Amino acid sequence: MEYHNPVLLKETVGGLNIKPDGIYVDVTFGGGGHSREIMRHLGPNGKLFAFDQDADALANVIDDERFTLINENFRYIKRFLRFHGVKQVDGILGDLGVSSHQFDVPERGFSTRFDAELDMRMNQKGELSAFHVVNEYDESDLKRMFFDYGELKNAGALANTIVMARKENPIRNTEQLKKVLSRFLPAHKSNKILAQIYQAIRIEVNQEMDVLKEFLEQSLELLKPEGRLSVISYHSLEDRLVKRFMRNGMFEGEPERDFFGRFEVPFQLIGKLIVPSEEEIAVNNRARSAKLRIAEKR
Repeated sequence: MEYHNPVLLKETVGGLNIKPDGIYVDVTFGGGGHSREIMRHLGPNGKLFAFDQDADALANVIDDERFTLINENFRYIKRFLRFHGVKQVDGILGDLGVSSHQFDVPERGFSTRFDAELDMRMNQKGELSAFHVVNEYDESDLKRMFFDYGELKNAGALANTIVMARKENPIRNTEQLKKVLSRFLPAHKSNKILAQIYQAIRIEVNQEMDVLKEFLEQSLELLKPEGRLSVISYHSLEDRLVKRFMRNGMFEGEPERDFFGRFEVPFQLIGKLIVPSEEEIAVNNRARSAKLRIAEKR
């Protein structure tokens, strides 16, 4: 099964500061690139757990007794690690967003390049699909989705246009959706706007912001002191959550200060924001918007 090069491979895995006999988690297994790199650093007593809710990822399982692939959403990381008898780990890696494989399989409906049924489910057993969102959400929910997750200023007009069009016929595939929204897609920036529209629908279908928050909160509980969290994000909404959580241990506001004006935060930031080199972007276009942040639990 074709999966492309993992983004920021050496930097992301290097950020985990791997101990040969440690326990690590890759919450976004995909093609297994990051996991294989982690395995290279583990000794005979090390252990790696990986998560991926996409059944397609099962084809890439690593045949090694130190490795366990869990076919579930990583929002349940704590529950499934407990099931395997693990309460604390030495490091957690996350490469957020859609895998290259998911973008490249037309029938999954993630890419603006192909005509496909409106789907966009990362978990193919999930009940909520892009078809349901586009055809059944009320106008106010569509507007909220486009504004919050697509960061589109004309969210209200987009929502209204969809609601009016679907009264005539259901919007079943990507070409129909493009046609319905064609007046919002001027030739010089149609790809950019379409990408924002798709992003908004995809985040809603997969509850990506809620999943990310739940994962980050659980990662703090699961990491041992001096355990590392290494996370790649691909758009500002994800990166903002990761940045705030690593800096303050919370998503909104600031930590409470003590009598002397000091505040305790759960993480120590490791280095600065890391972005791919021009060379990596030239080889792997998916890397162009990647941002890597690394933190160590105090």
